[in-house]
Amino acid sequence: MANSSVLVMVLIALLGTLAPLTEARAFFVFGDSLVDSGNNNYLVTSARADSPPYGIDYPTHRATGRFSNGLNIPDIISQKIKSESTLPYLSPQLTGKKLLVGANFASAGIGILNDTGVQFLNIIRIYTQLEYFQQYQQRLTALVGAQKARGIVNQALVLITLGGNDFVNNYYLVPNSARSRQFALPNYVRYLISEYQKILMRLYKLGARRVLVTGTGPMGCVPAERAMRSRNGECAAELQQASALFNPQLVQMLQGLNKKFHADVFIAANTHEMHMDFITDPQAFGFTTSKIACCGQGPYNGLGLCTVLSNLCSNRGQYAFWDAFHPSEKANRLIVQQIMTGSTMYMNPMNLSTIMALDSRT
Repeated sequence: MANSSVLVMVLIALLGTLAPLTEARAFFVFGDSLVDSGNNNYLVTSARADSPPYGIDYPTHRATGRFSNGLNIPDIISQKIKSESTLPYLSPQLTGKKLLVGANFASAGIGILNDTGVQFLNIIRIYTQLEYFQQYQQRLTALVGAQKARGIVNQALVLITLGGNDFVNNYYLVPNSARSRQFALPNYVRYLISEYQKILMRLYKLGARRVLVTGTGPMGCVPAERAMRSRNGECAAELQQASALFNPQLVQMLQGLNKKFHADVFIAANTHEMHMDFITDPQAFGFTTSKIACCGQGPYNGLGLCTVLSNLCSNRGQYAFWDAFHPSEKANRLIVQQIMTGSTMYMNPMNLSTIMALDSRT
C-alpha cells in the first residue's frame, strides 16, 4: 500500500513537470464581433466597442473593443487552456515572445462573403484575416526559425466564428436586399457553405490542424431581432429558419473535409443549442431574462447601439444578452463550458477537453 502511494506521488510529480508542455499551445482566432478582441479599435469603422459601457466588468473596467461587458469567448477559452488572452493582430503590443501565445485576427462586422458588412466601411474581411495569418507566420519564423514556427502553427488551437452577419447584416439587412433577390434562402445557405469550405481549406493550407468551427447562434432570438421582427417578443421565424438550414449543412461540410484530410481537423461547435439552453429556460442558468439586453434602448433594449446614454442593467450576471446582439460574459462562460466538456450533441466529433487530452499524448 505504501509503495502504491509513493508511485502515485511520483506520477503526480511527473505530470506536474510535463504540464507546461501542453499548456504552451498557441491559439489563433478568426471571425466576427463574437470573437473580436479589439482589432476594430485600430480601424475607421462604426463596428466598434471601444467606449463605455463596454468592458464595465473587464478586469481593467475599461472598454477594450470586445463586444461584451467583460470577457469574450476567446478570453475564456484561453483561461481554460491555461494561457493568456491572445492580443489583437493589429495591436502594437503583439511583438517578441507575445507572438508565441498566438493572435486574434477577428474583426466585427465581417462574414463569409466579402459584401457582408459593407456598411461598416473599414473591417478586416476573412481573406485579409488569412493574409494576416501568413504575415504572422513570417514574423514568427523570424523569431524562432522556420521549423519551430511550423510546429507552433500545426499544434495550435484555432477558433473560427463566421456566418451570422451573412444573414443579419446582408441577406436580411433590408427588405429585398441584393442577396435575397439573387438567392432563395435554401440556395443562399448552400452558397455560403460552399464559400465557407474554401475559407477552411485555405486555413488548412496555412497549417491549421485543430479548428473549432462555431455554427450560427439562434439569430432570431437576439434582442435586436425580437425588437425589429416579432410582435409579442417571440424569436423571429425567418432568422431561426436560416439557422436551422445553415448549421446542419455546416456540420456535414466539416465531416466531408475531415474525411478528405483523414483526420479530425475541424470540430463543429453547436452554438445554436448552447444558446437555446439558456434562452429557453433562463432561470435554470441563473438568468432573470434571455429576451432583454442589459444595455440598449427600445423594446427588449434591442434597438441601436449600446452607449453611455443607453439603459444599463446593474446586475449583468442576470442577463443572457449584454447588448442587442452579443451574449453577456456569464453566457459566454456557459458556452465555453459546453465547448470544453459538452456531449456530441454540442461538440462534434469531440469536445475541447478530449482534444487537449489526445493532443497532449502526441
